[in-house]
Amino acid sequence: MADRVQSSPVSAEAGRAELFGHPRGLTFLFSTEMWERFSYYGMRSLLVLYMTKYLLLADHSGGVIGLTAVKHALETMFGPLPVQPLSSQIWGFYTALVYFTPIFGGLLADRVLGRRHTVVIGAVLMAIGHFMMATEQLFLFALFLLIIGSGCFKPNISTQVGGLYAPGDHRRDRAYSIFYVGINIGAFLAPLVCGTLGEEVGWHYGFAAAGVGMCIGLGIYLYALPQLPPDKSPAFETTTGGHAPLTREEWRAIVALLVLFLPNTLFWGCYEQMGNTIVLWADADTDRTLSLAGMHLQIPTTSFLAFNPFMIFAFTPFVVALWSRQAARNSEPSTLTKMTLGCCGLTAAYLIMALAAFHAGAGKASWLWLFGFFVVLTVGELYLSPVGLSFVTKLAPTRLLSMLMGVWLASSFTGGFLAGWLGSFWSRMAKPEFFLMIAAIGAVAGAIMFVCRRPLRGAVRE
Repeated sequence: MADRVQSSPVSAEAGRAELFGHPRGLTFLFSTEMWERFSYYGMRSLLVLYMTKYLLLADHSGGVIGLTAVKHALETMFGPLPVQPLSSQIWGFYTALVYFTPIFGGLLADRVLGRRHTVVIGAVLMAIGHFMMATEQLFLFALFLLIIGSGCFKPNISTQVGGLYAPGDHRRDRAYSIFYVGINIGAFLAPLVCGTLGEEVGWHYGFAAAGVGMCIGLGIYLYALPQLPPDKSPAFETTTGGHAPLTREEWRAIVALLVLFLPNTLFWGCYEQMGNTIVLWADADTDRTLSLAGMHLQIPTTSFLAFNPFMIFAFTPFVVALWSRQAARNSEPSTLTKMTLGCCGLTAAYLIMALAAFHAGAGKASWLWLFGFFVVLTVGELYLSPVGLSFVTKLAPTRLLSMLMGVWLASSFTGGFLAGWLGSFWSRMAKPEFFLMIAAIGAVAGAIMFVCRRPLRGAVRE
């Protein structure tokens, strides 16, 4: 769940006001992002279940404005789509576009509106979109507003983190780690609150809770504006070397990034099954009974989506400590080796799910299989997702950093499309075979990264 970030000159006012050794603005950006991620993952935890168990059923689908046209367009590309494959495709397109529109949101902020105004517009659009989800007929319009709003919000809130620090400030790396934790606190709370409300009380209550979370984030951001870096004019953003021909080293960097675009896409296409087919597995094929003090409780399906973000902020200190210990012994893996290990973790996680499906047979698997899946998947994510940010900053020439960040972000866009297409096979394949297919794709991604380590060694600045 790592956001791609850039740096910019520090605001004098933001730099003076500090809290716990960091600019106070970091606390506000941390909180704003936490609530935005709460709203995003809260809505997303319900999306597939809402479509498959309610919205796309015959009694309700006819009232959704534009759904017939969308279904016809998707069936033209992919063939007949019953409820589950259709929901998977819609989910995949939504997830993909959320990671595509930030390219334009960044351009809008840099060239026209400035980052502050663009963040506010994005937050307002997302809040409206969440509340519109309460009206079935406006479902597709709600998704559209959420996609556009996220595109305006996502790249510009993270960019402002860098703007709190002067170039060379040693605190910046830790600031990004703190910001990353904020993302996952929001993602952890989201399914517990929005998901439980949606499943136990009513779908629209869950979506409304996501909207309330976005409004809280917007309020915090507006209050924090005096503590945040000022916007810069487009003229200030232009560098004198912006139109100079690319050097041989810069071309090598671009080629290296494009080569690794494919395995990164494969990784996210498999990883994003967590919010798609893994939710369906948890709902229909998992024994969610939890026995405590003689009581037998049912774990809500969406609560499983809290495992991953909780493990991220629980495991991160240990992973970072491990790398520090390895660095002290001159044995820390290179960036590309870490990313290869991340793909291996992804593959192992889906092999666990294949074993769960084999073991369960026609029955239901224990929820402990899912717990093990999330443990291994999270370790794999920590070796690839935040390291991917470091990879781009090591790889990209300074004058091309924003563009190459956008290219790297686009791999999550193509990965989202791949996730939706792969998820459409869920109802067509036996469950063990499906999980083995996903594991094999993860293994291919890891193999590509492993093979590319030596040829790309000269292009990446470790």
